[in-house]
Amino acid sequence: MTALRLGLALPQYGKLADPTAVAGFAAAAEELGYTSLWVGDRVLTPLEPSDLYPGGGTPERPYPPEFVRFVDPFVALTAAASATRSARLGTSTLSAPLYTPVLLARTLTSLDLLSGGRVDAGFGLGWLRDEYTAIGVPWAGRGARLGELIEVLRTLWTADPAGHDGERWRIPDAHVGLRPVQNPHPPVLLGGMSERALRRVGAVADGWLPTLLPREYLRRMWSVITAAAAEAGRDPASLRRVLRINPREGTPVGTVTDLATSLKAVADEGFTEAFVDLHYVANDVAHAVELAGELRAAVGALVA
Repeated sequence: MTALRLGLALPQYGKLADPTAVAGFAAAAEELGYTSLWVGDRVLTPLEPSDLYPGGGTPERPYPPEFVRFVDPFVALTAAASATRSARLGTSTLSAPLYTPVLLARTLTSLDLLSGGRVDAGFGLGWLRDEYTAIGVPWAGRGARLGELIEVLRTLWTADPAGHDGERWRIPDAHVGLRPVQNPHPPVLLGGMSERALRRVGAVADGWLPTLLPREYLRRMWSVITAAAAEAGRDPASLRRVLRINPREGTPVGTVTDLATSLKAVADEGFTEAFVDLHYVANDVAHAVELAGELRAAVGALVA
């Protein structure tokens, strides 16, 4: 069985959406032994959304009501960075095509410097077309947009002077004095479960951000990623997997005991990193800290 590096989602949305509580939660999580802290990304929650939430949305309940309150991911990570010493700070996931690469590179570089080199840049495409409409970014071609954005970020992180002349962005050669701590740059992790998304992970990313699914599905998707990595001349063994678990009452991971059992199975499957999002089971931030303590005690020596 593989030892797990276990993390938590920061209090960012729903009843836990309190920017003033993030620092205290982050410090408590690190003190309990959690080794990573994560945020998500949500731009707006339309009254009549263009798409249903893929995690179980229905016409009557198109997305989790918790999504209506959402703290900015970079504000949350900045608060956590200032309150912790060693926990890694990740986005799972940032809807990257909604951002411009020059400003995103500056933000992530600044955060990497503030944290002493602890940023994991986790990107996804999002699922709600209305968010793209609100930002003024085309929904069509979002996958190619993500690919070019990653290319630009890596250029801005590693070259000086740096510039880019592509289909979506033209950036004149310019001095880039602000450099991330991590060399050559913060790891770029990608979410996604479609064939195209999985192959993108293998071809260009430093790792994958899946959510908890039955083992056979995770195995099949991982095989697609590793095959794509090999085809691209990359070492599949170098790719990380950071599993997200969203406990809810009435589900197979609805209690701390259930979570501990699932985490053991995850470790048996060869995962070395996972994090738990307590937003759907905690009543408030204090309760989330209490649940985090109970979970840490329940998993015991399983966690690295």
